[in-house]
Amino acid sequence: MNKAPQTNPANFARAVVKAELEGKEAPAPPEDEYYCRRAACFVSIKSDGQLRGCIGTLEPAESDLGLEIVRNAQSAAFGDPRFPGVVIEELPRLTFSVDVLSEPEEVKSREELDPKEYGVIVSCDYRRGVLLPDLEGVDTVEHQLSIACQKAGIFDDDSFTIKRFTVTRFFEDEEKDAG
Repeated sequence: MNKAPQTNPANFARAVVKAELEGKEAPAPPEDEYYCRRAACFVSIKSDGQLRGCIGTLEPAESDLGLEIVRNAQSAAFGDPRFPGVVIEELPRLTFSVDVLSEPEEVKSREELDPKEYGVIVSCDYRRGVLLPDLEGVDTVEHQLSIACQKAGIFDDDSFTIKRFTVTRFFEDEEKDAG
């Protein structure tokens, strides 16, 4: 079921946040088979090119991708602890992207990693960190793992496991008033 969605997930994420800011109920997910499957995703929001919010799931938390996007769009806009909640005046400056994750797979060797192609999940006991693939300024496996470990509170001398995953990344279309 890798067929491209008819409705761009990033446009849908914007519509969800816009509805919340206007005090309306979140729109229902598009009636498109792409949104009916279970999948984990991340919603990223940038303001004038700078990160403004990013929340996601490594395993699906909802019954389908459409509801997963609703959950993560709302959390990225209003629940990312690194930033204050989005306000309606910001909406014209915001850009949305959605990363739909593949099933993570164990990595036996760092040679199986490529920060342009694969995101990583690092785990040590109960601590876990994640970094999406193909991020600006993250060009080496060592840098990618270092950031993921730092996010998880994993130290240099800790032993940790690595999983990798790919994403299908969606950026908004030009028409920002969609939804």
